[in-house]
Amino acid sequence: MTQLDTAPVRRSPAESPTAEHSAASAIARLTTASPLGRIVVEGDGTAITRLEIERAGTLSTDDQPDVPDDLTRRTVEQLGEYFAGSRRDIDVPVRLTGTPFQRAIWEGLRAIPFGATRSYGELGRETGRATAGRAVGGAVGANPVPLIVPCHRVLASDQRITGYSAGDGVPTKVWLLDHEGITHR
Repeated sequence: MTQLDTAPVRRSPAESPTAEHSAASAIARLTTASPLGRIVVEGDGTAITRLEIERAGTLSTDDQPDVPDDLTRRTVEQLGEYFAGSRRDIDVPVRLTGTPFQRAIWEGLRAIPFGATRSYGELGRETGRATAGRAVGGAVGANPVPLIVPCHRVLASDQRITGYSAGDGVPTKVWLLDHEGITHR
């Protein structure tokens, strides 16, 4: 299982990590091709801190050179195995910063196994906020390492796709769900 270092940070609840902040603090970066388009992974030397899937043919790091290290190389290798169907989860250390609520939701995402789903309501109930559907959706969408922390495995209670913030949005999520054999609407 992926290690998740969720050291608390002081932020307002409305704040979430930004690509600019993460890219500026990354000391390692590696871009790879995938069935979803290019993917860039970034790390701080000990953990992966950000994963971005290309949107409309661009990445926020397009003007920055790759500076790989062993961890970003290992992550890219595992992503390749996941896309080839020989790996079910990406097992690398990650460091995520966010609010206590976001961190609780991200822990809940980590518990969703390959080929399974949770609803937004289930995640809310698991974190003690059964009626916080929009807040749960916001936390899921703020996940800075999609695929590694599998936010694509969250659907509405009737298995409907309600959105996806990574890559090209819903088409990216459909591809991932189909890849894992997950029934959705």
